[in-house]
Amino acid sequence: MDKKNIVIGGAWPYANSDIHLGHIAGLISGDVLARYFRANGHNVVYVSGTDCHGTPITERAKKEKKSPKEIADYYDARDREALKEFEFSYDLYTNTDTDFHKKEVMKMFKKIYDNGYIYEKVEPQPYCENCHKFLSDREIQITCPKCGTETKAEQCDGCQYVPTIEDMKDGICLECKTKTVLKDNKNLYLALSKFQKEIEEHTNKTNVLWRLNAKNETAKYLKQGLVDRAVTRDLDWGVDIPVQGYEDKKMYVWIDAVLGYTTATKKWCEDNKMNWEDFWKEGNNNEIYMVHGKDNIVFHSIILNALLLAMKENYHLVDTIVSSEYLNINDEKISKSKGNGIPAIELVKQYNPDVLRFHLINNGPEKKDSNFTIDQLVATNNGELLNKFGNLVNRTLKFKGIEEIKAKSLDNEVENKIKETYENVGKAIEKLEFKEASDKAMELVEFANKYYDDKQPWVQKKENIEEFDKTIYNCTVIIANLSNIFEPFMPATCEKIRKYLHLDEKCSWNLIKLDSDIKLENIEPLFTRLENN
Repeated sequence: MDKKNIVIGGAWPYANSDIHLGHIAGLISGDVLARYFRANGHNVVYVSGTDCHGTPITERAKKEKKSPKEIADYYDARDREALKEFEFSYDLYTNTDTDFHKKEVMKMFKKIYDNGYIYEKVEPQPYCENCHKFLSDREIQITCPKCGTETKAEQCDGCQYVPTIEDMKDGICLECKTKTVLKDNKNLYLALSKFQKEIEEHTNKTNVLWRLNAKNETAKYLKQGLVDRAVTRDLDWGVDIPVQGYEDKKMYVWIDAVLGYTTATKKWCEDNKMNWEDFWKEGNNNEIYMVHGKDNIVFHSIILNALLLAMKENYHLVDTIVSSEYLNINDEKISKSKGNGIPAIELVKQYNPDVLRFHLINNGPEKKDSNFTIDQLVATNNGELLNKFGNLVNRTLKFKGIEEIKAKSLDNEVENKIKETYENVGKAIEKLEFKEASDKAMELVEFANKYYDDKQPWVQKKENIEEFDKTIYNCTVIIANLSNIFEPFMPATCEKIRKYLHLDEKCSWNLIKLDSDIKLENIEPLFTRLENN
């Protein structure tokens, strides 16, 4: 495998509420990819951050009678804590309110403007005569003309349709509940339509591994024909517009946020004395993955690529869209109004983060909407992890009367199964089949348990100590390799195993053979039994 320069971008959560379990379920694939590619020796920069700008933050600020910055700072800190507890291995997790990000985004915006792809346009925009202000699409409630859902005009919650200005003419101002009117307003627009052909060609070339939702949603927009979009908003919180005459407006939040993948990479490379262009410019054996929920597809598959093209600086476009479906909670769609999102920070303090990670990977919304219940989580913990994985480690490393693992020869059958598992799990991850990957990893656990039972070491210890030592050695070698294979899914658990076996702390995607005796001490169970509530 040739060494590659790989960018993995995780979607930026809005700093207006806690990250909920649905966010984690949609983002966890990025961490699996990052850990796997690092283990294979690739240069990986895995970035994300908190989206601190836009109307979601200003709305929350008004509600709580605080400044937008106070709200953004609070939830940025909460997001960081939750992601850390879930063991996300971001190389850089930043936010859109840093001076570095704002300056870099403004430079890129000005470059696109100077290249002629951002232009001035006057057109009708929703206006609230009671509040005396132009409204962003997020500040307006409409009835979706496609599916009839009552939704914010930014994007339909029911069918992901993006409303037009005409759709908003009978909207309702969410702040004062007054009917909106259309009034001429001057804004800057991105000439998205000019990139129709290039984005079509790039999509057709790269979308082999894309999830079906990403293929369909992107194809729908391309078939309709790309429409130029406003890149400025009548807001007082956000990134300034570096164009004369627009000092009273701010940058549309999605322009600001999606360009954050490049600014975060630049910042990390600057801090680590690396060249950011190795990751983002053509000709550097690079790959770019974007990981997010299905409601964010178009912003990554079309808008981000259009912005990169518009700079005319030989940017490498996004290769792969990893877009999850939705996670439901107790058979209900996650809704902020219902308050059923389960803040990730609260759940991860109650349950083993690795159990949550494995469960969300193995039972998450990879290809279809999935459902989360505590009972299902308990079943995963007690069945797959405690009774299979944990039991294997416990009965091997805590076998009564042994204090060390003696180095022996590795059975061909065991070696071949381990090598096969590395290959199968790796192939599944590279295909973005994360559930399949976790299933293939668990097959090695099941193989090891059967091997253990067939050999009957409790009998061997009495009748043939040499065969006993060999059985325990082979099972221990399997466990050592499980610490590599399960690393993308359960990193803290794998770190424990490596500590128990005195292995190198760094995971690698290669067969481990234990060539010397291993002293065993302080072996603790990997998992604890959970009870249903």
